[in-house]
Amino acid sequence: GNCALQGFDDEGNDLFWTVTGDNVCSLALCHFSNTPTQQLVVGSEDFDIRVFEEDAIIAEMTETEAVIGLCPVSDCRFGYALANGTVGVYEKNSRFWRIKSKNHPIALHSYDLDGDGVPELITGWSNGKIDVRNDRTGEVIFKDTFSTSLAGLVQADYRMEGRDELICCSVEGEVRGYQAPSTDIGGTSLMGSIQEQETLRELSQRKQNLLLELRNYEQNSNAAERLKGGQVTDAEMGVIPANTTLQTSLSVHTGTEKSSPHVELHISTSNDTIIRAVILFAEGIFEGESHVVHPSASTLSGSVTVAITPPKDIPVDLHIKAIVGYKANVQYHVFELTRQLAQFSMYMYTPDLNNVNQPQSSVVFTVNERIQRVVLWINQNFLLTEDLVVEGELNVAFMSLRGSGPLIIAMSNQGQVTLRTDDIDLAGDFIQSLGQFLGIVDLQIQADFPIHMFELQSILEKVDEYHNVREKLNSEMADHSNLIRSMVVKAEDARLMCDMKAMKKTYRELYTMNMDLINGYKIRCTNHVELLNCLKLVNQIIQKTGNLRLGKYKTEVIASCRQAIKTNNMTTLFKIMKSGSA
Repeated sequence: GNCALQGFDDEGNDLFWTVTGDNVCSLALCHFSNTPTQQLVVGSEDFDIRVFEEDAIIAEMTETEAVIGLCPVSDCRFGYALANGTVGVYEKNSRFWRIKSKNHPIALHSYDLDGDGVPELITGWSNGKIDVRNDRTGEVIFKDTFSTSLAGLVQADYRMEGRDELICCSVEGEVRGYQAPSTDIGGTSLMGSIQEQETLRELSQRKQNLLLELRNYEQNSNAAERLKGGQVTDAEMGVIPANTTLQTSLSVHTGTEKSSPHVELHISTSNDTIIRAVILFAEGIFEGESHVVHPSASTLSGSVTVAITPPKDIPVDLHIKAIVGYKANVQYHVFELTRQLAQFSMYMYTPDLNNVNQPQSSVVFTVNERIQRVVLWINQNFLLTEDLVVEGELNVAFMSLRGSGPLIIAMSNQGQVTLRTDDIDLAGDFIQSLGQFLGIVDLQIQADFPIHMFELQSILEKVDEYHNVREKLNSEMADHSNLIRSMVVKAEDARLMCDMKAMKKTYRELYTMNMDLINGYKIRCTNHVELLNCLKLVNQIIQKTGNLRLGKYKTEVIASCRQAIKTNNMTTLFKIMKSGSA
């Protein structure tokens, strides 16, 4: 399907083939591993950035939207752009920085525009803006604006001067070129002049901010004098107790008739002050990545509760800004703090195992670790009212708030871990997170997911049907083409012989046959789309099965599954998915 990656040499020979997790949106080659050979970085619609070395995945990073742009910057750093307007830079699998805009990134490129020997990340935006950012800090060092959206960015020696320029083109055909400052004493550049103007604007803005701050200080000084004279009270001044603190807690809420299950963030003050408003910043949870709670004047109190529903099982930092004071205040105090939302926060602890329905699917593996280490990981990655304490063997259950059923975790004293869940995505996330916490490099497992295996078998049967239909349609189309060719000759012969009656009859038949061809083509297109969708689902199930393993076993399972599908050996395919080998 559209998840496939193919590599060709200069003669058109197919030398490389592999697949990724979803429809591919962007590709780039960079020295991710600091080796002489380059690695392939792939961005896809499932929000993941995957790094391939040959056909093995050596790194995966999860973002919050489809990855629509990738660009090598320098060494092992590369830039990325998301469909929601986010742009940033990774160094290997660590994100250096990111910024978010209300506009959409159209093009990414790397070019040394300031002449310091280090390429910057150049971004062209849908509103016509171009910005040049430092690859390490994300600071804007240059920007310019077109009247319409950018169409593309390229680098070339367009003026034949022996120096490459950055060439930008808009959708209206406007082209501009930019060059790094000349090293000559008298050298000038457009970038230098625009930077001077930008510096003047920034200094003017700083001046305005300082004047505003000075005015606030003067107002506070005058108010302090009035306070001494008894003309105003502490509350009117905006003074709050010095020991005022902001307290937060997270808890799992099962929902009501009016609200779906969610995680509750409870924010409160340590005294009788009130919270005027709360601003939350969280990646991938809120639309626009921010959420504002502004209680009405009649409902103001010292506490605020916010419902949070994480769409995926990934750890998220909640950046909280709360405006605190008294009701009579004109000026308020801003409290800032950060709270991490646990990776598996959407699962509620169920103490009574007898009331939990046993899932049909399970994963079994062995780790060389004590039970207490796994318990410590559970306490850190699940929302519990109090830390879990286990004496003897581990056996705990959680219920998914997303409706995917129970999750049961068991571990024996011999180190055998049994994970029971019907959600193969959850099982994969669980194993990846636990493996990272315990420092496990390679892990083989025994998996049994009968529901997913039945689904895969049904999809593969559909794939065979679609292949048969496609071959039949191709055969019919070839027959129709031969008939049309002969009928065109027949009609032309009739015309040359002035047999108008036979010519009209033949052309009517040709018209009917042509309509049949068009209808057959539409059926063929629909069949092709359905086939691609089925192949995409097959690939996703293989990727999910691979995600149940760690290290080399993950790569081996994915490669073996693909080989089994190529040879149409379904028995071997299911065996590999279950045990990891044929």
